[in-house]
Amino acid sequence: MNHYDMQVEMIFIPAKNGYIKVFVYGFTNLGTWGSAIAEFNGLSVSAKGFNKKRTVVRSITKLHESLVKKGGKNE
Repeated sequence: MNHYDMQVEMIFIPAKNGYIKVFVYGFTNLGTWGSAIAEFNGLSVSAKGFNKKRTVVRSITKLHESLVKKGGKNE
């Protein structure tokens, strides 16, 4: 697969302090790998997997856990 063959899907989720951006790569054919990168306020996390929906949810979950840990350190 060449880099120009790769397509990206972008999902923007509105939040109180901006947008949660999710970039989804891969998942072109049934059973192929893909990755999802979730980003919010300069913090980004990624997840890889076979199932597109589960991978997107996993990346958002990881982002949430990172934001909770980051918020706990400031207090």
